[in-house]
Amino acid sequence: MKKTRILYFAFVLLFSCAKKAENTAANSAISKAPKDICGFKTADYNIVFDTINAGTTFGNLIQHQNLGDRAVYDIVEAVKDSFDVRSIRIQKPYALVRSKDRLKKLEAFIYQPDRGTYCIIDFRDSLKAYTQKRPIRIKEKTIAGALDGSLSEALNKEGVDVALATHLTKVYAWSIDFFKLQKGNKFGITFTERFIDDTLYDGVDSLKAAFFEYKGKTIYAFPFEQKIGSGKLEYFDENGKALKNFFLKAPLKFVNITSRFAKTRFHPVQHRWKAHKGTDYAAPTGTPIMSTASGVVEQTGYTAGNGNFVKVKHDRTYSTQYLHMSKILVRRGQHVNQGDVIGKVGSTGLATGPHVCYRFWKNGVQVDALGLKLPSSEGLAKQNLPRYLAYIKPLKKELDSIASLKYKN
Repeated sequence: MKKTRILYFAFVLLFSCAKKAENTAANSAISKAPKDICGFKTADYNIVFDTINAGTTFGNLIQHQNLGDRAVYDIVEAVKDSFDVRSIRIQKPYALVRSKDRLKKLEAFIYQPDRGTYCIIDFRDSLKAYTQKRPIRIKEKTIAGALDGSLSEALNKEGVDVALATHLTKVYAWSIDFFKLQKGNKFGITFTERFIDDTLYDGVDSLKAAFFEYKGKTIYAFPFEQKIGSGKLEYFDENGKALKNFFLKAPLKFVNITSRFAKTRFHPVQHRWKAHKGTDYAAPTGTPIMSTASGVVEQTGYTAGNGNFVKVKHDRTYSTQYLHMSKILVRRGQHVNQGDVIGKVGSTGLATGPHVCYRFWKNGVQVDALGLKLPSSEGLAKQNLPRYLAYIKPLKKELDSIASLKYKN
């Protein structure tokens, strides 16, 4: 009896429209059962609430219900175009809506694949299946603050889903090293959030605008669709300059430079002075190494000095090479995208410890990647600039206004 009651209240929690956020106290959300579930008034039916267990199938769930002369196979065939019963997943909630008389005849099966969707098989009159969506409202929100730790901590302090931090780090991957942001760096973000039935929080929906202070500059980001209707969003600053660069700043997510490009240095293994035509990034063995730009794998292999290495040709001008890998994850001739993992950090070849030596070629000559002004991706088309500036004007004004009020306080 106790277990049944717990399962009942758990399902009521999922169907309740009274909850404002997932992390609110459960007691307030389960204080009473919903009066209506997908059009079925709970007072008029005998309803069993439960969740899908491991190994459970649709057939298992309904074969012992009072279905009259309807066979499970016939039901599955009849509704397959509207509801694929094989799609039910473990731990997802469901309800068996049964008649309230002694026969307890199955009137409907309700399955909830996510918080905003119900899949219903209705056995009343003619057998039919349909999907019902809970109404979702999108609300816009602007926040501003100053860092006192990580970005995730700052967002959490503002009561924002920390998943937004991942989105922001991807948008700013080419212009900001988030591990080098300092305490007190200011930021502002305008974004949208989803709410089911206007009250149940369902996470961050999209990023509308943002800015971060970084190394004495304020870097804005606005998503924009250059070709209307394409669905492709690109991010630009307040002047229409693309945030996404042709090259990533480094081949590792966590950057620790131990040796820079130099005309001469004392080699730690060979114990002699020689040129160092790369940048060394120390990291634990097995750390993923990323291709800093899209291109084609030109070489992979092993030499006594380089250890396991990969060389990627990006275009007629630029190539990059990654040395001392513990493992190579690509093959010669393979196309790789910017950010793809091509190997793992190691200490093969002439290396005193695990690191990647990142080498950079321009027009066939090895150069210092950190000293180059690397090319940016294609910016806004000239004909789109007036439309873009008009679009971001109110967004920037709102962002700056909220930030100004926040910093005054």
